Formats: sequence, C-alpha cells, structure tokens
Amino acid sequence: MTWTTYGSFLLFAAVLVLVPGPDFAVVVKNTLSGGRRRGWWAGVGVGCSNAVQGVAAATGLGALVTASQPLFEAIRWAGIAYLAFLAVQALRSAVRGSYPPLSGALDTGRGPALAAWRQGFLSNITNPKVLVFYLAVLPQFLGPEVGLPVLLAFALSHAALSLVYLTVLVLGLTRARRLLGRRPVRRALDALTGVALLGFGARLATEH
Repeated sequence: MTWTTYGSFLLFAAVLVLVPGPDFAVVVKNTLSGGRRRGWWAGVGVGCSNAVQGVAAATGLGALVTASQPLFEAIRWAGIAYLAFLAVQALRSAVRGSYPPLSGALDTGRGPALAAWRQGFLSNITNPKVLVFYLAVLPQFLGPEVGLPVLLAFALSHAALSLVYLTVLVLGLTRARRLLGRRPVRRALDALTGVALLGFGARLATEH
C-alpha cells in the first residue's frame, strides 16, 4: 500500500460521497425540520453506520452477511420499509403544510437529537449497498496481503469523509434555512424529499 493508492481511494470515495442518496435526504429533512443540531446528529448517525459497516467488511463479517442470502434480503427489505416510512412522513408534512415558526423549530433536547441520530443510522445500516461497496471497492485498492489495520484505515476514512461532507451540507442548509423555511418552499422540499426517498426505496427493491 502506498500513499498514491490511499489518495486514489480517497478521491474515489469522495466522488461516491457526493452522489445524493437516502442519507442526503434524511440529513436535509432533519436540518430543515429541527435546525443545525438535529441535522448534524443525523449526519453523525450516518457516519457511525458507515464506520460499523466498514469495520464489518474489514474483519470479514460483511462477507458472511452477503453470503447469507436470507439475512442479506432481510436487511434489504428492512431498508426499503424504513425509507418508505420516512417518505410517508415527509409527504404527510407536505400535504398538511403546517410548520412551526423558525424560532420554535430548533430542537435542543436529547430526545430530538437521538431521534435524528437514529434516522441517520438506520437509513444507512439498512442499505446493503453500503456494505457491498466496502466489499467490492476495498479489494480494488488493496492486495490480499494487506493487514487488518490498513483495511480499517481505508474503511474508516470513507466514514470520516461522509461525516465531513454531511457537516458541510448541514452548515450550508442552516445558512439558507430562513429562505428554505418559508411555507411554500418547505412544502415543496418535503414533497421532493418524500418522492426521492420513495425512489431510493424502489431502486433498492428492484436492484439485485
């Protein structure tokens, strides 16, 4: 393993991180509904899940999960159901169109932060494509003789990149929150988020 190889992996991982997916939609949803703190905790949940799946792939547990078709399918369909649940929540919010004022929409307690973390974590951990990414991509950059510490370094680097990107996203949304928090804009964003989550779930259901 060389620094050139590591740099190539980081570049490849950064490109994948920038592609919008369910994690992006969940973080946007939490930031707009609860402010910077809630959006950040949703991003932390995604980062924690990435770290868990990266460690699982590096230690060989991920290969066992993907080799067990019933378990893999159970995770896949749990992810589909959870994305559909979040989509319905967003669409119901868009239909109702009832939003608290910005001054009262910020969540500061532990409960909302934990709920945001849980949404970020579950949206990622129930997406088997993340685990498949680690199992398929890591071997392309590393040879069979590479030890566990190097595998963990690569896997956790991807999780760190994801968290950095989502943190920047949350900060950007927070700055624009006053504009995005307007009722017509918010309803449109909730509708788009719901449709996007349904689309991600449908794609996950049809891919093999």
